[in-house]
Amino acid sequence: MKIYTGRGDEGMTDLRDMSRVSKTSPRIEAYGTVDEANAIIGTVRPTGYDDIDARLERIQNHLHVVQADFANPDPDEDDPVVTEAHTEELEDWIDDADDELEPLQSFVLPGGSDAGSALHHARTVVRRAERRAVDLAGTDPVNAEAIAYLNRLSDALFTFARLVNQRDGVPEDRPSY
Repeated sequence: MKIYTGRGDEGMTDLRDMSRVSKTSPRIEAYGTVDEANAIIGTVRPTGYDDIDARLERIQNHLHVVQADFANPDPDEDDPVVTEAHTEELEDWIDDADDELEPLQSFVLPGGSDAGSALHHARTVVRRAERRAVDLAGTDPVNAEAIAYLNRLSDALFTFARLVNQRDGVPEDRPSY
């Protein structure tokens, strides 16, 4: 497969249905930001914790489904789409992590260990991807479950950041007002 085609040199790109759109369209912004989040998550692995690494790898695969979902304005039955099962899997992982964590008493400042800090960074990019997806949904059809997935993913990344920091023995800093 050839990496470059030259088709995007004038600021346009192809969607999955081969329609052409501007590279600044809300649809491209949405799945491009998901791609950015996926790349950041890739910099976190390995965290040093097999259970978290396995979940992050699975999330990276989920994010490819989110991107395919956003890149396809009119999916067919056999096209990849985010389902409720993807979101439920995140919820199960959040609940498992919460069982190990000390209860959250207040806001925490993003940071901690290298992995914890990177997970907080990924969380903020996922929040931006969610905002881009909501913006897209205001003008174009979008799978609502993909937006719910991004919302839950930011919660999962926050929880994983807390868990990694706790396992690494790094205390959480709280904001001072």
